[in-house]
Amino acid sequence: MRIARFSIDGNVAFGAVEGEGTVESGGLVLDIIKGIPYTDFELSGTKVPLSKVRLLPPVLPNKVVAIARNYAEHASELGNEVPEVPVAFFKPTTSVIGSGDAIEYPSFSNQLHHEAELAVVIGRMCREVPRERVKDVVFGYTCANDVTARDAQQREKQWARAKGFDTSCPLGPWVETDLDPSDLAIQATVNGEQRQLGRTSDMIRSIEDLVVHITEAMTLLPGDVILTGTPAGVGPLNVGDEVAVTIEGIGTLTNKVIKRG
Repeated sequence: MRIARFSIDGNVAFGAVEGEGTVESGGLVLDIIKGIPYTDFELSGTKVPLSKVRLLPPVLPNKVVAIARNYAEHASELGNEVPEVPVAFFKPTTSVIGSGDAIEYPSFSNQLHHEAELAVVIGRMCREVPRERVKDVVFGYTCANDVTARDAQQREKQWARAKGFDTSCPLGPWVETDLDPSDLAIQATVNGEQRQLGRTSDMIRSIEDLVVHITEAMTLLPGDVILTGTPAGVGPLNVGDEVAVTIEGIGTLTNKVIKRG
């Protein structure tokens, strides 16, 4: 099931996405969900065309835990070694935007990069999750773009500003709850030109590995997000560019880059 979060007439709700096609092509409708989707829920039967609503970030995470260098070719292209253990960092909730929202080019950078990633959405509060229980705590999967001020990352060493600035974490367009994430095509395009193309099967550490590793240290809450790393091919974004992240079985997350006002 595809679960979207949206606003219509000033109200915010969740809905199940029904139909075929893309956000842009039309043909999709939302069956509004009673309540929130992390617990047992019912579909209301009230349906609205997706074209009549504004898509929001599909979740409002308490925290976004991102994993660095989880694809060997990406580590290599930036001159880095594959780490012996997963390297985690945070992106704040203020960095999260939805599909169709603008990425604001930060004033402190001259080298903005896209990073297409599979995002894992947590469905229940969990800590110290054993490998065999990981599927029980995962709500679903969505597309993400770990937008990075590369020059600030290299200059400052600590990544809080480089990867945590406002609008640096696009998520969407919705969460797919029924999906095997082990071998999915993941692609990034800029203005229609392919930049990144990889498969989730190339990840060094699996989703199970990452959930176990993260929850050894901290409690994850419903709606929290794990970014699982990016394949090779990261590259520059400029004001006016449109960047799209497409993941097989999920959909396409699209954002334009604007000058920060």
